[in-house]
Amino acid sequence: MSTPTHPIPARLAEGYRGFRHTRFRRERDHYARLAEAGQQPTTLMIACVDSRVAPEVVFDADPGEMLVVRNVANLVPPYQPDAGYHGTSAAIEFAVRQLKVRHIVVCGHASCGGINAFRQNALKGVDAAHGDFVARWMDMIAPATRLALTCEGVDPLQDQNAMELAAIRQSLVHLRTFPWLAERERAGELALHGLWFDVADGSLRVLDEASGEFSALDDAPLT
Repeated sequence: MSTPTHPIPARLAEGYRGFRHTRFRRERDHYARLAEAGQQPTTLMIACVDSRVAPEVVFDADPGEMLVVRNVANLVPPYQPDAGYHGTSAAIEFAVRQLKVRHIVVCGHASCGGINAFRQNALKGVDAAHGDFVARWMDMIAPATRLALTCEGVDPLQDQNAMELAAIRQSLVHLRTFPWLAERERAGELALHGLWFDVADGSLRVLDEASGEFSALDDAPLT
């Protein structure tokens, strides 16, 4: 008798079975309530597609707690209601106007591939016009290009990190171009946050917008 094939990769099928027989079994009442009452997340998380940075894992979030949008380099485009297709902007609108989230978090991370590619091209002074979508998408951080040149030949890692932090700040600026979002922030109904996660050591930095600086959330060593 031949072994049946699966319509999804074997690793995913294995993972689903593990979820079905462990976490779902433990939390099935919670899932049932979510199905009946719908979702009421308090936070919209805008994160990178990078497979090493899963927001639900990093922030130990429960199902229904956090709405997550992931794209290349965790970027937010400016408000541009035209005839184009705007996936990230549509998700922001859904979160703010329909779900009325209380927090929007832009979460960047160390070793971001999209930002590194943009940085390398900026250093070389070349036009990153290859590809169909990524290069154009990364053009949004062009205002931060000068940060890619500050430490050339001295500390490339510092350059990379500076660009990652600058992209977070840039996305917060773009968020405030959405008029209905800015209105809710002014009314005290919504707060914006910038975070940066270090994949290697698990540390998290939080942006203080008043000073423009990122500081560690928890300096306590892991034991």
